[in-house]
Amino acid sequence: MAQTPVINIKNLSYRYDRNNVLENIQLTVPKGAFLGLVGPNGSGKSTLLKLILGLLKVKEGEIQLFGQPQEKFKEWDQIGYVSQKANSFNTGFPATVYEVVASGLTKKIGLFKYVGTKEKEEIKKAIAAVGMEDFLQRNIGELSGGQQQRVFIARAIVSKPELLILDEPTVGIDSKNVKSFYDMLAFLNKDMGITLLLVTHDIGIVSDKVTHVACLNKFLHFHGSMQQFERLDEQDISQLYGHGIHLLDHNHDH
Repeated sequence: MAQTPVINIKNLSYRYDRNNVLENIQLTVPKGAFLGLVGPNGSGKSTLLKLILGLLKVKEGEIQLFGQPQEKFKEWDQIGYVSQKANSFNTGFPATVYEVVASGLTKKIGLFKYVGTKEKEEIKKAIAAVGMEDFLQRNIGELSGGQQQRVFIARAIVSKPELLILDEPTVGIDSKNVKSFYDMLAFLNKDMGITLLLVTHDIGIVSDKVTHVACLNKFLHFHGSMQQFERLDEQDISQLYGHGIHLLDHNHDH
């Protein structure tokens, strides 16, 4: 029996006033997938994320989450979300890495509830999963953009979501640290079994990590496995995508 997809989108269109941003989107994200969602600025990626997360109301078409209609979906702790925070975070915020990650349990245990031994273990596990165990008591404001983004991911996964949505997570991360950042995401996907939806500009650098690719520019121009995507040549991609897209292979060592 086929597994229920984590996300299933049918005939989804969305407009702001009279401006069509998304048209007739069909998109399925199977359990365990690592989907790279690519598209130019203004292509509707952020709108699509907001619709999936319930921040915008679906008016035309439908979104199912874990087999349930999105408007009836209640188990939001199954979904972790990390926005482009690292480059806009208030670095004067007085909280340690441990405290920031612990705040990800607020919904589960309540705002002023005692954090027990079990929860403390979960917090430490989440921090270790993103490679930040040496920074437990460091103030979040003292960290680099990439380190902060790892902490936000730990905060999103501490409540053990099945799906993690990441919006351009490498903005503000310097290029030499981007590869290890994607290695960490691959670990969350493969070793921890978290389904990932990653919005990214650079499909080349993540190409050996993602399992599926979706190209969005108002319409969904391509949706398939990474192998199918790699069989397209750059001319095909430019045609279906509206402009050139870099498929650079970043997997060589510098």
